[in-house]
Amino acid sequence: MRPSRLSASFVKTVRRPGRYGDGRGGYGLSLLVKPTANGRTSRTWAQRLYINGRAVNLGLGAYPLVTLKEARAKALENRQALARGMDPRSGGIPTFARAAEKVIAIHRANWRPGGDTEQQWRSSLRMYVYPKIGDKRVNEITSTDVMAVLLPIWNEKRVTATRVRNRISAVMRWAVAKEYREGNPAGDAVGAALPKIGFRKVHHRALPHAEVAQALARVRSSTSQPITKLAFEFLVLTAARSGEARGARWADIDIGAAIWTVPGERMKTGREHRVPLSSRALEVLARARRRGNGSDLAFPSRTGRKLTGNTLSLLCRRLKIAAVPHGFRSSFRDWCAERGVSREVAESALAHAVKGVEGAYLRSDLFERRREVMEAWGDYVR
Repeated sequence: MRPSRLSASFVKTVRRPGRYGDGRGGYGLSLLVKPTANGRTSRTWAQRLYINGRAVNLGLGAYPLVTLKEARAKALENRQALARGMDPRSGGIPTFARAAEKVIAIHRANWRPGGDTEQQWRSSLRMYVYPKIGDKRVNEITSTDVMAVLLPIWNEKRVTATRVRNRISAVMRWAVAKEYREGNPAGDAVGAALPKIGFRKVHHRALPHAEVAQALARVRSSTSQPITKLAFEFLVLTAARSGEARGARWADIDIGAAIWTVPGERMKTGREHRVPLSSRALEVLARARRRGNGSDLAFPSRTGRKLTGNTLSLLCRRLKIAAVPHGFRSSFRDWCAERGVSREVAESALAHAVKGVEGAYLRSDLFERRREVMEAWGDYVR
């Protein structure tokens, strides 16, 4: 009589050939009993799973080397691996999509606002990578696979394609470190094979500094959300990056001293940056405070969260301003050069690191000299 669920005593004594399932909750485990050439019987464990939509039988060893308890544990482990996107047949080697989740989790704590973010990784991988290699195990991915991902976007979306390649490479380096594979299929061989002609670096679109005041006037008179207009003007007045301005918090702003201190974790350089606030910048903050909704952000969205990365860019496009938000840093830098502001003061105002011997000897952030420059810039673009 076939038992509804295997027991240790049944496994030990069964002699009748056949396949005996472990019943419901057995994760597809069964005991295969077969006669041998010497008149005895062999008893081996198998597990039936569906991998990528196909039925597969996995061997789990022979009894009594593998007991019923051990076979059940192996069967459970295989089902759990399958649920995590791994293929039990390959020693738990993960798919690319599953490996990417591991890499994202590792790097999550080090991402800064304005730099690589989890959302950017997920978006690019989901759009360009997962459709082609997301379900492949990392040990099976070849340089040909990586080329198939990159070539369709390499010439028309070079910046995006480069980021996608770097992200694939990061996942592959993780796989190498975990000893799932040898070599990085997104490495030097792919770099040498991809076309290099026809690509030139495109700088952020910027306005001549003489046109910045007119652009700000257009923003102020527009029907856009008031807090968005204030955030944009604050960005221009402080020559800050978009992520820094959108993420400005009241706790980092000393109105009395007219100083905005941007923490290092929110700076591209990773270093704290003090920004002297001009009279006009303080007026903008005062208006933002009156429109505040209790958020700790100086320029919160209507939901109280930080304005999205596209908010200020969309504002420029809607008002037909021929520049991107980051381009106003270039406008400020050109104004500094034409006004005779020293290079070290201008670069410090932009939170750029001064390199070489000059940087090695420069220990001050030139704050008071920058205060004069930012006040003059505020008057110029008012």
